[in-house]
Amino acid sequence: MKRIAVTILFAAAALGVSAEISVDAVNPMVGAITLGGYGGHGLGKCFPGAATPMGMIQLSPDTITGGDNGCGYSYHHTTIQGFSFTHMLGVGWYGDLGNFLVMPATGDERVLDRDKACSPYSHDREWASAGYYKVELPRYRVTAELTAAPRAGIIRFTYPKSDVSRIQIDLGRRIGQNGRWLSHSRQTVRVVDRFTIEGSMECSERDGGWGHGQGHVNYTQHFCAVFSKPIEKFGVWDRDRVLDGQREYSGNNAGFFVEFPTVENEQVLLRAGFSYVDVDGARKNLARDIPNFDFDAVHSKAREMWADAFKTVDVEGGTEAERRIFATALYHCLIDPRTIADCDGRYMGVNGQVLQSDRFVARTVFSGWDVFRSEFPLLTIIRPDVVNDTINSLMQVKKLSGRKMLPVWDLFGCSSMCMIGNPAVPVIYDAYSKGIRDYDVQLAYEQCRDSVEVRGNAPLGYTPGSLSTTLEYAYDDWCVSQFAGRLGNEPDAKKYAERAQWYRNCWNPENGWMQTRLKPDIPGEVKWLPWKGRTTHNQGTVESNPYQQGWFVPHDVKGLVSLMGGADKFADELTLFFERTPADFLWNDYYNHPNEPCHHVAYLFAYAGKPWLTQKWTREICAKAYRDDVYGLCGNEDEGQMSAWYILSAIGLHPVCPGDGIYLLTSPIFPKATIRLNPKYYKGEKLTVIADGVSAENRYIQSATLNGKPLNRAWITYAEVADGATLRYVMGDKPNTGWGLELPPAMR
Repeated sequence: MKRIAVTILFAAAALGVSAEISVDAVNPMVGAITLGGYGGHGLGKCFPGAATPMGMIQLSPDTITGGDNGCGYSYHHTTIQGFSFTHMLGVGWYGDLGNFLVMPATGDERVLDRDKACSPYSHDREWASAGYYKVELPRYRVTAELTAAPRAGIIRFTYPKSDVSRIQIDLGRRIGQNGRWLSHSRQTVRVVDRFTIEGSMECSERDGGWGHGQGHVNYTQHFCAVFSKPIEKFGVWDRDRVLDGQREYSGNNAGFFVEFPTVENEQVLLRAGFSYVDVDGARKNLARDIPNFDFDAVHSKAREMWADAFKTVDVEGGTEAERRIFATALYHCLIDPRTIADCDGRYMGVNGQVLQSDRFVARTVFSGWDVFRSEFPLLTIIRPDVVNDTINSLMQVKKLSGRKMLPVWDLFGCSSMCMIGNPAVPVIYDAYSKGIRDYDVQLAYEQCRDSVEVRGNAPLGYTPGSLSTTLEYAYDDWCVSQFAGRLGNEPDAKKYAERAQWYRNCWNPENGWMQTRLKPDIPGEVKWLPWKGRTTHNQGTVESNPYQQGWFVPHDVKGLVSLMGGADKFADELTLFFERTPADFLWNDYYNHPNEPCHHVAYLFAYAGKPWLTQKWTREICAKAYRDDVYGLCGNEDEGQMSAWYILSAIGLHPVCPGDGIYLLTSPIFPKATIRLNPKYYKGEKLTVIADGVSAENRYIQSATLNGKPLNRAWITYAEVADGATLRYVMGDKPNTGWGLELPPAMR
């Protein structure tokens, strides 16, 4: 593998002199590859470019358009098509965004088609850090530098001496196009003055986008772009037609170019603001975020914003590689859910409604099926304000769209039904149970209840043909039951508690495992999908096999243990599940860390009274499934989920059942970790986890104290975290099978 030349300017902190994690340890190249070939859905699929925490803009290079390349960039590609201002992080299903593709060029011949205008590049001449990206384009002898603000971005091109240099902007490009040419989308551009162009890019689902159009995402992105050199020689193009000097244009595959002479090492800059409301919003966003061409100031501010976001979490010690992995994981966790509101608070709601809110920040990119497991439980601790914003945004989408259920995978309020379950339900209930409640609570409950009625296991008590869906719906019902109980609605609490037990309908005692039920031919018949063994995929299971999906009963582990024949047999089965997993943790038929259905499973050992096996396996996963290079994610990042699992596990706690207020404990990676709690949401000041003597070998908890008092359980409660706590371990190289034997409350 070629060396990755990444700008990581390690300060004393990253070299181990200081204790705190440094933003300079972030490596945005981690996971920046879409390459498959591992039997699953490819690797990280992350973009390597510049962004700010949960901002609208992700200004990044693009190496490909179309196909299952959701971030638009992959390390194994050899050419760059240009640089666009919005990207998704680690998604499959063909991705979206990637509009306003900017490419520099030199020479008399105009090559405007993005496929023909691309330039080769070398990873030895490519640099990335938090809020910054740089690459050399040898075809044109141009260096491109990118940095971002929340709602605008700026590019600095350094040109060679050339009689004709060029900046060309492909306005019709969209990452997830389902064909080379657009038929239904439309772009406009207008030369406003000697330096400025404005316009819009209307993106129709009929031309592709999210899920090749099956995600039903339609949006219009408006722009205001300013050049540092006067616009004197310019034109537009639409497919193969070029119109020199055209000041205003509208078309289906349009682009804009400007030409100028340059001297050696001349820097030409482009700054652009964007809005999903109107051009006026784009103008205001640009004026607020990047009012001039001081590239270095914008870069410095972006880095400052990341450093400020990192103040929530500190870790001390560990190896340099572990610190880089942790810092980059935290960085990935803070990309989404992103704001879609302009600086004046306006945003585009569903059905073309322009809305404004002073109470919450409108957010989108809710990868529900992925992020309810680790990403949102992490955010409830480190960014409860973002969780609150997201809940308000999801609730508003349901209310204004007239739909009968909450969004499943939200992108611009679309009606995408990507993936299964009702993931907004556990996100909302988990937040409510933790006191994150700056929204209409009663309406939130009603929307959750509506959702499980629309997508649920009634009336048969299971979903015919789908084990995965049956198990997820049962958990969603449990969340609604708990929500109803807290609100004093006892009839609903009882009803949905009974429905939460319907997971049992998929337990086949003949196979000793969960199996997919089919619709009966006659009333009362128990009909099964033909059994092909636990490890065979596509047996009514989503991105998993029955062995992997069958562990998903987070709300009733006690019941699952009973079905499996007791704690010993449960633990034996878990042990076998992990021992048959490949050492590299790449896509496989056992513990499959590259995908979400397994993400809670390593924490189940505590329910069988063997927490030292959780300690063993979480440390193995952290060590083998995560790296600090481009191959550092064994599966799709999925909008922060993969990294959130690492952050929580590296600190030493993770939920099995979001909403039950229990964090399972495991072996921390670092000698000390501190989470500073938001005083608006938490009584305590901070959560501190100290692991005396921890190392790669000393991964087993020998003893523990909580706030100075002996702790002999491998779990703590949300209330203990919220009040502020110091959790201290003594670590050793051999399991202490006598520690942590008090079972979680769910087992009582």
